[in-house]
Amino acid sequence: MQRAIELAELGRGHTRPNPLVGAVIARDDQVLGEGYHSAYGDAHAEVAAIASCEIDPIGATMYVTLEPCCHHGQTPPCTDAIVSAGIKRVVVASDDPTAKASGRGLGILRDEGVDVLVVDGEVSHSARLLNQPFRKHARTGRPLVMFKSAMSLDGHVATQTGDSKWISGEESRSLVHRWRADFDAVCIGIGTALADDPLLTARTPGVTRQPMRLVFDSEARLPTDSQLARTAPEAPLTVVASRAAGRSQLDRLKAAGVEVIVASGGTEAERVTDALDKLGAMGIQSVLLEGGPRLAGSFLDAGEVDEMRIFVAPIALGGRGARMSMEGEGADTIEHAQHADSMRVQTIGQDVLIEARLREW
Repeated sequence: MQRAIELAELGRGHTRPNPLVGAVIARDDQVLGEGYHSAYGDAHAEVAAIASCEIDPIGATMYVTLEPCCHHGQTPPCTDAIVSAGIKRVVVASDDPTAKASGRGLGILRDEGVDVLVVDGEVSHSARLLNQPFRKHARTGRPLVMFKSAMSLDGHVATQTGDSKWISGEESRSLVHRWRADFDAVCIGIGTALADDPLLTARTPGVTRQPMRLVFDSEARLPTDSQLARTAPEAPLTVVASRAAGRSQLDRLKAAGVEVIVASGGTEAERVTDALDKLGAMGIQSVLLEGGPRLAGSFLDAGEVDEMRIFVAPIALGGRGARMSMEGEGADTIEHAQHADSMRVQTIGQDVLIEARLREW
């Protein structure tokens, strides 16, 4: 199963909106075949593993990271392929929480006489972590949100004059571009858009699809001569406005090729939740939230930050007016703070990267 998980990772960045899946077929301690879902529209892991077998897999065991599908999509059901191949036993590491699956595939296999075992423990946990965006979207209809920030040793993301380029080192910034390529959307607030005029594209080798660029811009103020708007024909750009935005402002952005979402709600946190509902309905499963502090605080207040990746640079800024990474309403007490379920720390060039998972789906 660990090998199946390794195989699944090979499809990262290419299978969306499908999940990452790996499969290994074995009999009497001999591996007969292995495969993974390499790209959306290509064969699923189970079918790829069966096709790779040079020896007939009748009576063999298949180890697969996700419950086999039983519905017709871009490809036929994997349950049919498993039964037709004569696989006698299927070991599954994680469930498929989507309404069209959710145990149905396992039931079909059992009805066809296949012995099905669903494992738990660390290997099951690892398999679920492969597909957190897929799992949250299936369960809530909203995308998974990962907040990324770079801060000084004293917790600031910019000096009191607003200078923030660059707090993190070159290696860290390169890693962020790889992250962007893995997400469906990259998100900032209008303050960051006006101050930095960013592109928000994934500029790293091997990128096959650019993420949607998202700007939370309540009054639809984004200039049409900004880098974001000018590149809308090459990389999708969506502005999330509020009902406070004027019709002329919305029409101005639409005429420039910008997609506009109008989010409802009386508070910033409520508008974040409504916007995520609308983005989820559009098929967006994952959002990389890059700031700024006000927007990040609104996401945290809404309870919609699922993961955090924080670069801490070896510098101290000081200054009463220097901004922190998150604002918003925040927690009243330590007891009401949002706690991480797991954390990992590593060194990236000159920086320290802290990765924290606030919830698991």
